[in-house]
This record gives sequence, structure tokens and C-alpha cells, in this order.
Amino acid sequence: MKRIYLAFAAILFSAMAFAQGTLTGTVTDGDQGGPLPGASVMVKGTSIGTSTDFDGNFTLEVSQSSGILVVSYIGFLDKEVSFSSTGNVGTIVLMPDAQELGEVVVTGVMDIAKERETPVAVSTIRASEIVEKLGAQEFPEILRSTPSIYVTKQGGGFGDARINVRGFDQRNTAVMINGVPVNDMENGWVYWSNWAGLSDVTSAMQVQRGLGSSKLAISSVGGTINILTKAADNKEGGAVAATLGNNDYLKTTVSYNTGLMENGLSVSAMFGRSAGDGYVQGTPFEAYNYFVALGYRPNDKHDFQFMVTGAPQQHFQRGYAESISNYIRYGNNGVDPNIRYNSDYGYRNGKEDTFSGNFYHKPKAMINWDWKMSDKSTLSSVVYASLGRGGSIGSIGRINGGQSYSGQFKDANGHVRIDDIIAWNSGANIPDFGVPREGYTGGGNPMYQGMFVNGNANSYGFVDEYGFTRGPENGISQRSSMNSHNWFGTIINFHNDVNENWSFDLGVDARTYKGIHYRRLVDLMGADVYVDNDDINNTYNFTTNTYAPTIGNIWNVFKNVDDETKIDYYNDGKVQWLGAFGQVEYKTDKISAFLQGGISNQGFKRIDYFNYLDSDPEQETDWVNIVGGNIKGGLNYNINEKHNVFANAGYYLKQPIFDAIFLNFVNDINENYQNEKILGVEVGYGFRSQFFSANVNLYRTSWSDRYLTDGVTITDDQGNQLFQGTANYDGVEQVHMGVEVDFTARPSHWLTFTGMLSLGNWEYSGNPLGTVYDDGQNEVGQANIILDGQKVDDAAQTTMRLGATIEPVENLFFDASWYHAADLYAQFDVLDLQDQDSDGQPDGGDFQLKLPAYDLFDAGLSYRMTLGKEKSKYLNLRLNVNNVFNEVYISEATSNREAEAGDETWNGVNVRNNVFWGFGRTWNVGLRYRF
Repeated sequence: MKRIYLAFAAILFSAMAFAQGTLTGTVTDGDQGGPLPGASVMVKGTSIGTSTDFDGNFTLEVSQSSGILVVSYIGFLDKEVSFSSTGNVGTIVLMPDAQELGEVVVTGVMDIAKERETPVAVSTIRASEIVEKLGAQEFPEILRSTPSIYVTKQGGGFGDARINVRGFDQRNTAVMINGVPVNDMENGWVYWSNWAGLSDVTSAMQVQRGLGSSKLAISSVGGTINILTKAADNKEGGAVAATLGNNDYLKTTVSYNTGLMENGLSVSAMFGRSAGDGYVQGTPFEAYNYFVALGYRPNDKHDFQFMVTGAPQQHFQRGYAESISNYIRYGNNGVDPNIRYNSDYGYRNGKEDTFSGNFYHKPKAMINWDWKMSDKSTLSSVVYASLGRGGSIGSIGRINGGQSYSGQFKDANGHVRIDDIIAWNSGANIPDFGVPREGYTGGGNPMYQGMFVNGNANSYGFVDEYGFTRGPENGISQRSSMNSHNWFGTIINFHNDVNENWSFDLGVDARTYKGIHYRRLVDLMGADVYVDNDDINNTYNFTTNTYAPTIGNIWNVFKNVDDETKIDYYNDGKVQWLGAFGQVEYKTDKISAFLQGGISNQGFKRIDYFNYLDSDPEQETDWVNIVGGNIKGGLNYNINEKHNVFANAGYYLKQPIFDAIFLNFVNDINENYQNEKILGVEVGYGFRSQFFSANVNLYRTSWSDRYLTDGVTITDDQGNQLFQGTANYDGVEQVHMGVEVDFTARPSHWLTFTGMLSLGNWEYSGNPLGTVYDDGQNEVGQANIILDGQKVDDAAQTTMRLGATIEPVENLFFDASWYHAADLYAQFDVLDLQDQDSDGQPDGGDFQLKLPAYDLFDAGLSYRMTLGKEKSKYLNLRLNVNNVFNEVYISEATSNREAEAGDETWNGVNVRNNVFWGFGRTWNVGLRYRF
């Protein structure tokens, strides 16, 4: 018996000795590559666990000889890995959650910031959050969880959202798709309705606040938004999804991915459609989006990716910010504002019609080629093209001096009386419209005498049109302002790893752009014909040619626009861009640093076909070439596996936009232009652990030497005129300073907290002095703008957010968030603060309207049913409710009227102010099947 006992004890001791051992391994990011520091590694069914270090490595002491490791990281699919012995379990690859298509298109032309390595302030929104929480919202709204970003829907039409980063608008925030610039090359703006479909094909959206890490000499004053799309996957699969929402919102998408096939090819494709009535009155929309990506890897040295994506759409808009008093007037009880009210639309034969809308199709195609020349050298290049076709819908002309938005043309509900406008244009007597219409008696072809002829309301050209296009004969028509373009470019980057610590990049950025601007008729609105006298080469041009602004007319972006009948204006804007850039980078386990420099030449040319005779050499300007550039650098230091600090600084010489070169909508060249100057400094701290991560950033950005011009009449403080002329101001400066905090906490596997806080102090600095010139360009004096200390407008300077996600049972998720915005100032024109009466004060006073702070609560619920053994195949149900408590709030204002004693107010704001409201409570529910 004793021998048996000793033998049993020996076996048990051996088993225990075997069971107590060490597991090691590495966790990596299967999407963007590289290690995943802070990933959770747990033994299933136990409380034994650890987290990965900076390099994604982990070491775990276990007390059992076999089991299952559960590896998780926020924003990635959990992965279970079996082990039957101790030792190294190898590399564990986690894939981002809820991806629409396959792997991200990562090419050498993109500059993707990496945590604890790239010394910039960065936030990355992954596909899981975009797919789950965006719902029926605008694409930029997903960034509301990011510090120092303010997003509004403006008028509330489909795709009309705008975004500010650290107080800088979209013209000064670079938006890129897979490293390729998107901002309009003439004015720098980004129209999100053209890119609405990207939300369905985005792998990640990374926001680099401040000057960022992009090597290109781009307008990243506020920051850089890089949208990363998909191209190839190592697994075959697809998805079908449908989303329903308020106001008859319906969105459907279907996608399929072949995966990487044996011949090296891969194909990903997606097609979707969205439509609805719109939350705001009279804003129905219809939009499509498509994405096709082809990948080819013939061998380990070459990787080719072709991608084309587009989102043709048409939507009605609320283009005008009405007064609060009118929102109340057209409300239900005379007290509460009707935040859905839209003054730009009405009914035509019982069907909605509008004088404010948009239709556009702007596909972008690109071919990427990555060539691994050697173990140390890589050549990456992309060639891209974008053909944009479309424009906006509006009115042109007048009835007895009144335009379409005038009060006499509104019914009791505040809607445009479109049927009555058509009747008046046709000769009917509409008593409250004033004098009845008379037949045409102007110049030109006599066959049109006595007809009802519409025309323009203003004279822009050199021909006086007063005699036949104004007054009772003018009429109101629908027109489209067309802003089409042809854009081609290439980016080439050479990368070399000198050794394990040093590397460098050299590259070129070349672009050519042609903007095509003109107007065309949409509808004569009951008139017999339209006469245009704005083309000096074709006066008294009578036309009945109309062009419907429908989505069916913009699918074909190769259609020639030369044969279209143009009215009002017609000009081309050409931009040529040639840039070179370079970067030196140094890396060790503790330190990473970079120094970048770039230079670019922008050439501008304007061709005006209406205001100059075809024989006039001034019809086409010479090229105006302006050189700009940037230099920036930064350093990150990893104190240990949990703590890191970084700092960066940069200086930009930013060329002015197209309209700052050519003045007065003709070919007059501004001889006093100069580059704007941007100086940015930033420091940051980061903390990473298994259960908590946080970032703290401090920044200061100055933007100076913006050019402004205005006609002035300077008097003394007694009102006696001293001189008058045109003032050229060149010293306007904004200084943006602030602190940003964001964190993620995961106290348990079923509970996650996220939060952010941004406190900004964005002000104008100094009082710009302008030189005044008379008509002969003789200097006659100086003028002042009293601007020092004025707050930067149009973006909330204080924002904060707190969110939580709970998984009470497996695959059932509930999330909620609270968002707060404050210190939001109404838009104002800097030129309104001129001191023309020499009393040391702005002529119109220095009042700034500070809008009431507001709080928004959002909530969502999702359930995922896994199909089969693979977690990548599932059925997902998602419900979103935005603005749960139906908060009524002003998201932006376009006027600055002070509330004085006796004035009617809403929440302390003078009701004569013009505002846009944020949306009230909205909802959407979506079902996604991934196979």
C-alpha cells in the first residue's frame, strides 16, 4: 500500500509540475500591421490573465496543462487560441470588428500615425464603431467622440455636414483617402455629400490633429483626416445590410470579397442606395454609392491595387438660416421653434419642389503600386483621377423686385408659393405679387416681342441689362450653378531603411486641376423663354434649353459640357501643383523622431468666356505661380511600456486660395497676395495598461497674414471724410491654444468606458493695419480693423464626452454617451470690425453672440448571432437613438444681434438672429448579415 501511495504522489507531483508553466506569444494588428500593446490575454473560465507590452508580447503563468486563451482588444474581434502545453503559442492576429470589406489599402504614400511611435496627437475610429454607431447620421458625425472636433449638419440636407478641427474649418483641414488629397483645389472645401458612401468601405478613419505626420505640403492647419478603405482579404466573404430610420430613411448595401486567390488576384465590390424624406422639411434625397477594388500580387516584390469609388446623389437643402422668430412663427404654439422649418421649398402641383438643392457625382479612381526593390528599399506610387459633375439648385430673377425667398412669395406655412410664381410668370394676375406681368419689349430678336421672357436679376458683366431683365419683366426661374472639374495627379515615394535605426523618404506630388463654372437653366417656371445678356460674345441670347438636376443625369461623368447652353457666367479655373517632399526618421526601442520638409509650387489661371471678347487676350490670364512649403519635426520617448511623451513643431507657408488671387469675379489679379503663415507647437503624454489608456495634449497654433480687401471711406471722429479707396489688410492673425484629454477604460471584459475633454482658447491677435489705395493704385492712407481678443467663431471651443459600453450577456451590447458643447460663437465677418470713423472702436461694435451650451445623449443596442464556428460569419441587429431626450439647441448662427432691453429672446438669444438648429430625436435600426 505504501508503494502505491508513493507512486500516486509522484504522478500527482509530476502532473502539477507539468501544469505550472509559462505561456508566451505576440498579438498583432491584422488590419494596419504591427503589434497591439495593451491587448488582454485571459485563460478562459479563469481570472488568470495579462496584457501585451509595447511590442505586443505577453508572458502568462498558467496552472493547467491545456486550455483556451481569450485574446481581446478594443475595436477588434476576440480570438480564442487553444494550448495543450506551455511555451510559445506564436503570433496571434486580431482582426478589426465588423468590417464591411477586406483588408485596408495600406500603401507607402499614406502616413499612418502609430501609437507610442509617431509624435502627433491622433485618434483612430475603426470600422466597428463606424458601422455600429453611425447609422443614419452624416459621415463626419462619427468624429464627435474625438477631442477638439466640432461637427454640425448646417442646414440639415443630406451630406451637408461640415467639420472643424481645433477651430479651423474644412479649408484648413486636409482630408485624404488612402493618402490621396480630397480638398477642392480651388477653394479647399470638402463636400461630404460627395463622399457619403465611404462610411460603408472604411477600415479606419484616423484624425491627426495639428500639423500631423503627412509628408505632403497640404493644408493641415487644424489637422488631417485620413480615410482608409479596403481592397483585399485573405478570406472569401461578403455582407448584406439594410437600415431603416425616421422620416422614411432606407439604406441598403451589398458587398462581396473574393479574398486573395492563388493567382495573386483579389476583388472587392460594394454597392448601396440611400433615400429618405429628410429630417428637415422639404429635404428629400436619393443617393447611391459604389466601390470596386482589384488587387494583384504577382510575387513578393510587387503589389498592385486599383480602386474606384463614387457616390452620385441629389438632395434638397435648407440653404438659408432663418431668424428664430420665423422658426417660432411657423411652429405649432407660437412659443416653441419649429426646428424642422425650411423656407427654401414649396409645393408644385402638390409635389415638393425647391429653390435650394444639390446634385453631384465625383468618382475617384486610383492605382497603387508598391515595389519592394530590396530588403531596404521600397518605391510606392499612386496615380489618381477625379471627374466631378454637378452643382447646386437655386433661383434667378425677380418678380417686382422680390426674389424667391421674399415674404410676399410665402404661404401661411412659410413655404414658397411655387404654383403662384409659375402663374405670374405665365401672365396671370396674382394680386399680392404686385404689378401683373407684361410682355417683353426689350432688344434682340423681334420674334420674342410680347412673350413672357425671364432673365437675370443682376448685371455681372460689361453690358448694361437694366432695360430688359429687371423690373416686372424679369420673372423667377430655377437655375443650376455648375461646379464641375477634371482632376489628375500622382504621388511617388521612395523609402530606404539605412539601418535598423535610420530611414529616409523622398517623393513628389504632382496635380493638375480644371474647374468648370457656369450656370444653366433648370426650369422656366411658366415663362415662354429666357434671355441672357451676360455673355459679351453672344448678347440677347434667348433660350428654352433646360437641364433637369436629377441623379440620372450625373452618372456619366465623361459627358461633354461644351454643348450646354450657359447663362449668367462661364469661366474656368485652372490649378497646377508640383511638390517635392522628404523625411528623415530615427527609431530605437525608446525613441522615435522625424524631420520632414516639403515645397510646392501652385500655379493659378483663370479663363472668362463671358466677360471678355473671344478676341481679347485678357480673356485668359497668365499663370500666377506661388511657392509655398513646410518644415516640421517631432520626437516621441517611451519612458517604459506604460508611459510615453512626445513633442512636435512645424512651420507652414500656405498659398492663398484661388479666389484670393482673382478679384471681383473677373480676371483682375490681386498683386498684393502673400503666403499665409502657420506656426504650430504641440506636446503630449500617453499612458497604456491592460485596463486603462489615456492621452493628454497641449497645443498652440498661430495662423497669420491672411489677406482681406474691402472698399472703405475713412473719416475723422467728427465724420469728416479723409480719404476713400480699397484697403488691403495683410496682418489678420488667429491664435488657437488648448488642452485635449481622451481615455479608454476597461475594468472588465463586459464593461468599457470612453471619454474626452477639449478646452480651447481660440482668439484673434492684434489689430490689422491695411494700406488704402485709390482707383489709380496710389496709396492714400491706412485703415484699421479692431480685432484683438475677438473669439474665433463657428466652432465650440469646449467639448466633452463620456461613453459606456456594456455586454451583459455574450454578444449583446448596450452603449450610451453624453456629449457637451459650449463656448460656441456665431459667425461674423472680420471686415465688420473695421474702424472707418477713426474713434478706435469697431464701427458696428464688438459684440459677439455666444450661443447657449447644449448636451446630447445617444444610445444604442446591438446583438450579434454567430453563424457556424467562425466568428467572422454572423447576423447583427443594431438600434441607434440619437438625441434621446430631444434637446432643442442651436448648432450654429450666421448673425450677431445683441439682446437689449425689451427684445424678444429665445434662451437668452435675440430672436432676430439667423440660426441653424441641430436635429431632435432620431432613430435607426439596421440588420447586417455577414457570410
